[in-house]
Amino acid sequence: MAQKITLSIPDLLHEKLKAWRASFNLSKMFQDAVTDAIQKKEEFQKRFSKDDNMSEIIKRLKQEKLIWEKQYYKLGKEEGLRWAKTAHYEDLLYVLDFNDTYKLITDSKMSDYFNKIYQSNDLANQSGSVDHEQLFIEGWSDGILEFWNHVKEKL
Repeated sequence: MAQKITLSIPDLLHEKLKAWRASFNLSKMFQDAVTDAIQKKEEFQKRFSKDDNMSEIIKRLKQEKLIWEKQYYKLGKEEGLRWAKTAHYEDLLYVLDFNDTYKLITDSKMSDYFNKIYQSNDLANQSGSVDHEQLFIEGWSDGILEFWNHVKEKL
């Protein structure tokens, strides 16, 4: 037994469909398209579940991701510590009091510095997501904070 469903289509497509409706078996077209889409999904799931190594692949990728993340965080922390050691007191306070660390990159007072750092560390040429940039900035900020916590009581 066949079941009926209701579909929605844009007005422009509906206007065109009215002109050509007699030329198409819409029910058959829909059935073929849905059958094809479902088969593709089922085949993908079958391939995915047949791959016994998938859990190993995921485990390896997670480990590589952690190493990748630590690399950019560590680089940022080292750079932040280097900056803090040479920064003027007023600049240290400016950065420490800045509300959104991620916006420092485009801040008029700090953008030249970050442009140079990004170029020298090849951060500007990284493809993909901005995760590497966020990790670098988190490390940079933590490096400065660690430095500040070490020296503030002595000032």
